[in-house]
Amino acid sequence: MSASYGPLAGWYDRLTADVPYGEFADFYEREFAADGGEFKALLDLCCGTGTLTWLLAERGYDMIGADASPDMLMQASAKASSAASPLFLCQEAAELDLYGTVDAAVCSLDGMDYIPPEELPEVFRRLRLFVRPQGLVIFDIKSPDWFRSIDGEVFVDESRDMLCLWRADFDEEENCICYGMDIFSRQGRLWRRESEEHIEYAHSPELLRSLLEEQGFENVRIIYDCPQAEAGRIFMTAKRNAVY
Repeated sequence: MSASYGPLAGWYDRLTADVPYGEFADFYEREFAADGGEFKALLDLCCGTGTLTWLLAERGYDMIGADASPDMLMQASAKASSAASPLFLCQEAAELDLYGTVDAAVCSLDGMDYIPPEELPEVFRRLRLFVRPQGLVIFDIKSPDWFRSIDGEVFVDESRDMLCLWRADFDEEENCICYGMDIFSRQGRLWRRESEEHIEYAHSPELLRSLLEEQGFENVRIIYDCPQAEAGRIFMTAKRNAVY
């Protein structure tokens, strides 16, 4: 199968039209306000097609969007807005390399779940490098129980010119959910089939807290009262300590 977010990239926004991006942005801004610091420059890690990146830019933030998928970044760069254009970087999370620091880094919609467990320490180390002292890291994950609850399920997304079938299989040994996806798109009188595979890891909030603290973050919070909590989403926030 092809790599994650290849053929799917062109359909991603249509398939996620019901995502409440505004609620995510509101959540981040509440955290910024509660912290009381100055938040102007933000990193949107694993930004995908950049919908949230652009939304935050429209709210006045200086945005950097980083993602490992060139196809997703092509969709992000093509979006027009009256806001100042974000800087988009094609980078793996564990290879993040910015030109300076940001006031906060956010990572939404399972972005952190795509990162293999062995890469998490390096991801958090790099976030510590590029988030200013006393800055924030905010991200969400799906709960391990939620991933297990959809084991064996088959889901269908359909429109007049596209059909997406995806199957979820939980691997207990690897502690991850594997999505096999088939995308059928209309090409005149014919249909084109493309496939890709996605793997998301069932990171426990407690493990993530421990890894964040090991990399110099403090005040780590696990938040269950958050956007899409009914769909198993959990948010975590952490403050970069003041030690250089």
